[in-house]
Amino acid sequence: MAPVIRVLIVDDSALVRNILSQGLSMDPNIEVVGTAADPYIARDKIVELQPDVLTLDVEMPRMDGVAFLRKLMPQFPLPVVMVSSLTQRGKQITMEALDSGAVDFVAKPTSNVAAGLNAMLMELRSKVKIASTANVSHWKGKHPAVTASGAHSTSTALAESTDKVIAIGASTGGTEAIRRVIEKFPAPTAGTVIVQHMPSGFTKMFSDRLNQLCQMQVKEAENGDRLRSGLILIAPGGKQLEVIRSGGFYEVRIGGEEKVSGHCPSVDVMMRSVAKHVGANAVAAMLTGMGQDGAEGMLAMKQAGGHCIAQDEASSVVFGMPRVAYEKGGAERLVPLDNIAQSLLSMLTGGK
Repeated sequence: MAPVIRVLIVDDSALVRNILSQGLSMDPNIEVVGTAADPYIARDKIVELQPDVLTLDVEMPRMDGVAFLRKLMPQFPLPVVMVSSLTQRGKQITMEALDSGAVDFVAKPTSNVAAGLNAMLMELRSKVKIASTANVSHWKGKHPAVTASGAHSTSTALAESTDKVIAIGASTGGTEAIRRVIEKFPAPTAGTVIVQHMPSGFTKMFSDRLNQLCQMQVKEAENGDRLRSGLILIAPGGKQLEVIRSGGFYEVRIGGEEKVSGHCPSVDVMMRSVAKHVGANAVAAMLTGMGQDGAEGMLAMKQAGGHCIAQDEASSVVFGMPRVAYEKGGAERLVPLDNIAQSLLSMLTGGK
């Protein structure tokens, strides 16, 4: 029998606290051990109740979720699932929360509230379970307020050929992992395509934030965008992305909303297309994430002559997708997060 996951709910609305408590308690493997109306109360209850997972409202009057995370994570690393509004400000704070240590988030429903609420609570139950397995110990003693490294890599291992492609897949914990990888890419690095499991409305903000931190240009992918050196394309939430060959160039095709391997966008869809159209000119990395999306696609890439790696267990928030990619034979080796950028750059130029 699976151990019961102890959850503390933090939200300034008594109604929301009640709804989340009832929704989470529907799962026999989840126990809501307490609620808190603001982070100040939450701080004391964390010490008292020792929860396994925290759900945290993004926007609260006395201290928003990000400010609380920045105080909490260096002292008391705890898996946190944010409860986010879909307002522009809510999205912005959510992205900052992921930078500051939150494992994942769920979005509050905005229309058809009854049906949307049930779907949100189902998603929350699932993400609380995933969060309970997350490794957030690396936040101990860290100052999450500093999200950018402030210094870019001076690596000389650049991809000189414009027909090379880098493919990256990630899920839970991936927003921080992706940032830490691509911040180290020099400006002329080969065209890069990334699938991060994230709903529609958030990938544009995610790509805009990365664009401010990286030497390469980063944008949310649009149908027909050409992959070129110096450009990173992020798959849009709720749409599948494929890489195709168009004459002498590679470009992305956006379309299809059906889930594949449980996700849309799917890493499997993207990597299979890279295997088919790019073949040995591609390299890939599988970063932290729950499940096995991307394992088959990465294996196809390897069989097509591409070189692939996966994030190691010690540096992964959730060692699911990287583990399966490695076990199925797609990933050639497991690499610590801080070494992945250099490994990709080296593989582009024929190294290992």
